[in-house]
Amino acid sequence: MKVIVIGATGTIGRAVVQAIGNRHEVIPVSFSKSVIKVDIADKASITKMFSATGPVDAVISAAGLAKFGSMDALTDADFALGMDNKLMGQVNLVRLGIQHINDNGSFTLTSGILSRRPMKGSSAISLVNSALEGFGRAAALEMPRNIRINIVSPNWVTDTLRAFGMDPSAGTSVEVVARAYVKAFEGTMNGEVIDAF
Repeated sequence: MKVIVIGATGTIGRAVVQAIGNRHEVIPVSFSKSVIKVDIADKASITKMFSATGPVDAVISAAGLAKFGSMDALTDADFALGMDNKLMGQVNLVRLGIQHINDNGSFTLTSGILSRRPMKGSSAISLVNSALEGFGRAAALEMPRNIRINIVSPNWVTDTLRAFGMDPSAGTSVEVVARAYVKAFEGTMNGEVIDAF
């Protein structure tokens, strides 16, 4: 299969590319560090990406920005960042990508554990993650040509916790998280939220 991995140079995206290995043709895409680039917050950039890749069998998105911070300190712009980037960016990957994905193809998007296990400072991120999960479940009912859509909800990745100087014991290895993405696009599930922890 021909698979686009968006966010391919990030922590999770790199691990997904490695987990796929040589079983499929991977097209690595990132914001700035790949041959084919995309800004998922920009619909024109998404359209340009799909024009560059041609028809594909799967799209995996391990990308999206959202702001962490206390609710009383978050501004409208902070909320809009997550809504425009992580939420609508991934929604638009599906909306614009349907015409570029082959029959029986799949989309795999990324939410996160904060949709169901919020913490102080996660209101903007929890909002976006929950909305993505709702979108995935509903969109699965309308996908044409046996195209599937699933959402991977990763736990905190141990590498990320270490990078923030936090206790990594509460996290999940990036290899385990990556396997959830591979399971989503190689499997048969549709409209599922797959916990990766």
